[in-house]
Amino acid sequence: MTKRAAAIIDGKAFAAGLRERIREAVPQFQKQTGRSPGLAVVLVGDDAASQVYVASKHKATIAAGMESFEHRLPADTVQADLIALVEKLNADETVDGILVQLPLPDHLDEKAVVMAIDPDKDVDGLHVINAGRLANGEEALTPCTPLGSLMLLKDQLGDLSGLNAVVVGRSILVGKPMAQLLLAENCTVTMAHSRTRDLPDVVRRADIVVAAVGRAEMVKGDWLKDGAVVIDVGINRLAPEAGQAKGRLVGDVATAEAMDHVRAITPVPGGVGPMTIAVLLRNTLVAASARAGLAKPEGL
Repeated sequence: MTKRAAAIIDGKAFAAGLRERIREAVPQFQKQTGRSPGLAVVLVGDDAASQVYVASKHKATIAAGMESFEHRLPADTVQADLIALVEKLNADETVDGILVQLPLPDHLDEKAVVMAIDPDKDVDGLHVINAGRLANGEEALTPCTPLGSLMLLKDQLGDLSGLNAVVVGRSILVGKPMAQLLLAENCTVTMAHSRTRDLPDVVRRADIVVAAVGRAEMVKGDWLKDGAVVIDVGINRLAPEAGQAKGRLVGDVATAEAMDHVRAITPVPGGVGPMTIAVLLRNTLVAASARAGLAKPEGL
């Protein structure tokens, strides 16, 4: 029997559709509240990658019909001043979402800054109150990358109930919230990590594999069950080959090998990455609706 070719999950196209649904929902919020949802992004220092991310978020926020508030602080900003800005944004009724761009300069306490954000405006979903709500099965603002990954999985598979899922990686940004989201969809979830014994055998039992370890092409093709769906969250740049200025980007999964086994897989780049900003916009509109006492817009 001829084996069906694996599908490439087009995160860029899905994210574009999500952003369009958000853009279409914003006018109703404006009509009901007399204002637009507002997202405040705080950037400390001059990290080049962070500046690119912040610029992309600003452009996407404006395109969605929302207010974008940027706060750029010098790299030598002290902890007290950063916390004071966060508290000012917490009290600002025009701000529905607050995102402090990470990483922060080394002299700043990231955990304390995140904890200072009002949990109901924590559109990054990193506050322990939102983590607790998620673990408790309550409505919560959820980290953007795992929520985007779940959306891609449900688009591919529909009902996830009863499926075996393995999450490789246990970070608070991806691994832990991803596991909670999959549990809420009635999956049987295994969290694996660098100290998991017989990791290939653990992964091989999974109908769903989410790889989020930050190690280039660690998950090999023969680790994967035939017919599995793979979400590759990793983004790693290999050393440049002869004649190249920069090495190519790869994920945590050896994609070429995986294609011989899996039903569908996200590419790197173009898979999970585009979902992050789209879900950030979604979280901002959801937070704004909740703060205004409105129902969550349909389709989000």
